[in-house]
Amino acid sequence: MIITSPCVVSLTWRLEDAQGQLIDELNEPMEFLMGGDDLLGKVEQALVGQTTGFEAHLHLEPEQAFGDYRAELVFFEPRSIFPDAVGEGMQFEGPPEGSATPDMPQDAIYTVTEVYDTHVVLDGNHPLAGISLNLSVKVCDVRSATEEEVEQGSVALSPLSLGGGDHGGHGAPEGATLH
Repeated sequence: MIITSPCVVSLTWRLEDAQGQLIDELNEPMEFLMGGDDLLGKVEQALVGQTTGFEAHLHLEPEQAFGDYRAELVFFEPRSIFPDAVGEGMQFEGPPEGSATPDMPQDAIYTVTEVYDTHVVLDGNHPLAGISLNLSVKVCDVRSATEEEVEQGSVALSPLSLGGGDHGGHGAPEGATLH
């Protein structure tokens, strides 16, 4: 089957930064919806018209991947609005309840980057924002997408998706965040 939109592709990959440092490696094939929210635009462009067995080596600048790093998405909040167990790496969808920082995007995922006695530092950038990436990808299988997959814009809202947008979600396990 030839890859067209919409369809489901099963992929493996190796993701490195521009200096060749490994960021993530997916050795077992995982399914992604073409034409939905699962893959970055440049990855989809490389896959369209291809078939099982196709391999590509792509260089992604930040604007083609997870966006430029935006300093205005880093802010401080009083320690008192957080749970006692707050720690680095915790994430909040939107600014935490009781946030004193005005005008922060409500739809961003904010990661706790530092915890102090009096305040907590939050960062709304994707962990890979501002980084040039090298992606080696292999197509292991191609199948038709189900109506449900097309409607939801994703195969299974996979935490390892290469999702689009400026800085997509952060649901993947540490070291595997690609969406």
